[in-house]
Amino acid sequence: MSYTIVIGLEVHVQLLTESKLFCGCSTRFGAPPNTQTCPVCIGLPGALPVMNRNAIELSLRTAAALNCAIPRFTKWDRKNYYYPDLPKGYQISQYDLPLSRDGWLEIRPAEQPGAAATPRRIGIIRAHLEEDAGKSMHDEAAGKADSRIDLNRAGTPLLEIVSQPDLRSPAEAKAYLTELKLLLNYLGVSDCNMQEGSLRVDANINLHISGKGVRPHLCEAPEGPFRQMGSDPFSGAAHKWGLTPFPGEGVIATPIVEVKNMNSFRAVERALAYEAQRQFDEWRQTGHKLGDVPKATRGWDDAAQATYAQRSKEESSDYRYFPDPDLAPVIVTEEDVARARAALGELPAALRTRLEQTYGISPYDSDVLVNQGRALVAYYVAAADACGDGKAAANWVQQDVLRTLNDRNQTIEAYPVAAETLGQLIGRVRAGEFPTSRGREVLAAMVDDGQSLDAAVAALGIAAVGAADLEALCRELLAANPKIAAEIKEGKLKGAGALIGQAKKKNPNVDPNQVRETCLRIAAETP
Repeated sequence: MSYTIVIGLEVHVQLLTESKLFCGCSTRFGAPPNTQTCPVCIGLPGALPVMNRNAIELSLRTAAALNCAIPRFTKWDRKNYYYPDLPKGYQISQYDLPLSRDGWLEIRPAEQPGAAATPRRIGIIRAHLEEDAGKSMHDEAAGKADSRIDLNRAGTPLLEIVSQPDLRSPAEAKAYLTELKLLLNYLGVSDCNMQEGSLRVDANINLHISGKGVRPHLCEAPEGPFRQMGSDPFSGAAHKWGLTPFPGEGVIATPIVEVKNMNSFRAVERALAYEAQRQFDEWRQTGHKLGDVPKATRGWDDAAQATYAQRSKEESSDYRYFPDPDLAPVIVTEEDVARARAALGELPAALRTRLEQTYGISPYDSDVLVNQGRALVAYYVAAADACGDGKAAANWVQQDVLRTLNDRNQTIEAYPVAAETLGQLIGRVRAGEFPTSRGREVLAAMVDDGQSLDAAVAALGIAAVGAADLEALCRELLAANPKIAAEIKEGKLKGAGALIGQAKKKNPNVDPNQVRETCLRIAAETP
């Protein structure tokens, strides 16, 4: 038997607003507990919410970037449940008329780093706005039995982005999250800092098991966020979570499990890999199919590298959704949508394509550059234009510039060498004025000492080595090393490396490749 992994992701993104979704309290991270609260966000009687317009604008920008349909009418709903960090006893969210729906995000998963892959479109069921809950802090690890509540986060604006169950492996799930985070960073709608809770991921997973001995069954679409809202609430996700029979064999679907408590994209990948194997093992033992047992929520224990049971999964009916009576519906105009689209700028996918087509770099190189952000891409483009070699500029930026930024924990804005100056340096190396190794010494002098390009070249005593000088040096080395010269004539080229080392000692400005080629030519021509 074999199985296909079916994954859908719910990503909660905290928007970069200065105040909360329905009140004026600050959203700044790191304030003392319960110091950023007011009667509205802690649910005191009589307190009325007022909508944050900036949160709507950021959500519309994200919806446009995710190719979503944006309805002209959306409303707020109350999602009712009890939890200690939900002071009102309900969460203001969106149910049947979300802010956006029916979009997609293109990803380029690769089997190994640097490998080209066929782009895949992952469907987006919906992206809706809601307010966040507070934070419960448990002290079991410290040997205490109490829990404490911090309501600073209660009421902060969250955009919940729900994917179709289109992902077919843990690696694809990681690729989707990486691309989504990059897109949100480019849009400026969120900092996506998982350590601060600005981006949180819940993963829904089940298996489609096929084989000659498997009897197919029919099943309904799942409850909850994977029921697409609108005129046809069961469209989209139903067939993917259920079964798709293969010719001549049966397919069954295992119960859906939601996995929580994953604090990194790598943890998401590991959790889904573990959960897929656990579900297959459990199915072999119990034979349970989708619909036989209640949906379950499992947590991820990163230390144990295993999921563990938390609770049964709630159905949408458990939340008793109804329209919020304190908030008016939102009317989205054509002007609002046009303004959101105009604010997008060049998005990562289009930017990668432009770099590859304009500068002739590989998908791997474009991915590395684009992942660093718009400012780094602009720096690379200026350097590439200045030197006229996109590939060489990509190598220097990735190998030298990024290494310095990482070592110094700096951004590209703080890098002391201008892009045009780096391009001029690369151009002089390409013109043969000095080898790459000496060029890197020049760059280091400019970075460390703030010297200009010409001053660094002069201070290091760098000068071009003429063809006549290079040939004379190589003849001298071959004459001083007759054994190596004889080996080269016999086709044993390993000894040429020793000649390069000797040449560098005599003249640091020589190009190692030119030394090798010249020595091999002279040795071959010598009787």
